[in-house]
Amino acid sequence: MAIVRGFWRFLVGIKDALALLFLLFLLFGFLALRQGTAQINVPQNGALVLNINGYLVDQATDPDPLTMLTGGQRLPGETEAGDVIHAINAAATDKRITSLVLDLDGFWGGGLANLQSIGSALNAFKTSGKKVYAFSSAYLDDGYYLAAHANEVWLAPLGAVLLTGPGGSGLYFKDALDKLKVDVNVFRVGTFKSAVEPFTRAESSPEAKSADQALVDSLWETWMTDVSTRRKGAPVRTYMQDLPRLLSASDGGFAQAALKGGMVDHIGTRVAFGEMLAKTVGTGDAETPGGFNGIGLADYHYAHSGAGPISSGDAVGIVYVSGEIVDGEAPAGTAGGETISGLVNEALADDSIKALVVRIDSPGGSVTASEQIREALMTAKAQGLPVVASFGPVAASGGYWIATAADEIYAQPSTITGSIGVFAIIPTFQRTLAELGVHADGVKSTPFSGAPDVLDGITPEVGALLQASVEDMYGRFLRIVGTARKLPVERVDEIGQGRVWDGGTARQLKLVDHFGGLDAAVAAAAKRAGLPKEVRTVEMEIAPPIPLQILNSLFSADEGESAPPDALTRLARTQQLRNLSTLKETSMIASGPSMQARCIACAGLRPSPAATKTPPPAWLKWLLR
Repeated sequence: MAIVRGFWRFLVGIKDALALLFLLFLLFGFLALRQGTAQINVPQNGALVLNINGYLVDQATDPDPLTMLTGGQRLPGETEAGDVIHAINAAATDKRITSLVLDLDGFWGGGLANLQSIGSALNAFKTSGKKVYAFSSAYLDDGYYLAAHANEVWLAPLGAVLLTGPGGSGLYFKDALDKLKVDVNVFRVGTFKSAVEPFTRAESSPEAKSADQALVDSLWETWMTDVSTRRKGAPVRTYMQDLPRLLSASDGGFAQAALKGGMVDHIGTRVAFGEMLAKTVGTGDAETPGGFNGIGLADYHYAHSGAGPISSGDAVGIVYVSGEIVDGEAPAGTAGGETISGLVNEALADDSIKALVVRIDSPGGSVTASEQIREALMTAKAQGLPVVASFGPVAASGGYWIATAADEIYAQPSTITGSIGVFAIIPTFQRTLAELGVHADGVKSTPFSGAPDVLDGITPEVGALLQASVEDMYGRFLRIVGTARKLPVERVDEIGQGRVWDGGTARQLKLVDHFGGLDAAVAAAAKRAGLPKEVRTVEMEIAPPIPLQILNSLFSADEGESAPPDALTRLARTQQLRNLSTLKETSMIASGPSMQARCIACAGLRPSPAATKTPPPAWLKWLLR
């Protein structure tokens, strides 16, 4: 026994030593973070290079420590749209910056509403008399939207411009569930509440398909109008129809077809593109072929941080509601009810914050979490804090529920919003178990004992209770919207029913007050609080734990999965990621809270790389196999 005890003490000693070494590693890492990095100088007469890597998002998700340490599956990274817009705005008045480069080779895409906000910033930059240049090996819809704002658009010799428009297919599981004898019990209100249809139908319902078609048509019309306006003379409305003819006339070359079709100005390698820029901005310290005098987005953002005109005094707080709305606490990129309401309360306790902007980019989620956030905003308003809502690419269902607390709502014409409806979904497995010879039985003191019973099925009494609960919640949703938007409940019911709207139509329906991005919402909030137009902003957020900050700093150079240079490969991978996002959204519906206010039609229209990082529940993976 003495030998065993000695061996055990030896193992405990090793464990303590490893723990001490890990703590020392964290300590040194923290000290390195505190010490900061070397000063970054902005080059004189240089170019700001917007090397937008990954997806454009409102709020980047916290990195997964395990993935960083083990080198797990790499997915496209994320770039916050606010960082891009602030950099463009700063460069417009920065005398050291003479031009701007859109390096879109690593760009995977972004919601159209954020693209419109960046496009507005690019227009303002050009108004200052400075030029914008764009380069990519492959332009898809989102990348070309940004490139259309450039004075010159360059394309690699083996590149292509491929435009597809929004839309695509989703998965429907009804036949598979029937074969497996799985019953999906759905309780909903809303003719167009299609979030549950993947579990109840083999195809989209005519009502949902009609509404979704109207939505994508409107978004595509907005895209084409914006691009045609910015790139005058480019036949964007007919280019894809003419592409086969242009390819034949160009001996099958996509790049030559894009040039002859007026979609790009120059075909050239990255080196040739850099040499062209060097004639304008100089070579600087660049020693590589095609190098020029420039500074990247991350470096410029770091060099310019804290250099704004206002660094103290009264401020407008910004709270982000990004991603799925869930109960409890959640990291950045997911909207936890407890987390977001806590941030609102922090803003209320900060005497320097005189108004609040809630920035929403979410397809919805938990009803209770949505209400928790709305109640926190209503409390802030009751204590004299003006609240303005700013919609990103998507602010639907539970996201719109939260927005009803705002004094006014700003959105872009391409914002996807509405989806005013509620549903509950509970899968039960009594037929599956019976097929395996397994049966459930027991005793009850009331008709609701053990409910909902996923083993023995939903009884009529429980089903009636659940349906009544959904109808009650939908009625509450209607009353909240009606009160906030000063509309009769009957009218809200007409434009509700779970239907999804684009921002332009939503404004006509009085679901939105004004068009504009986050800056416009901040200015409106400042005005309501009696603050000057140029006002300090404070982003309310919870800093990641120090160990995560250290890991993030150590692995910050990893920008995620690289975008394929081949246009067809990039298009296929983009569609694959979109399908993974839709599948993840479907699995979250199945495994999420019973009562939800969620828009699944938004999944394919809202870039969400983070949604693919968490695997679907085991039963759904089994079903797919």
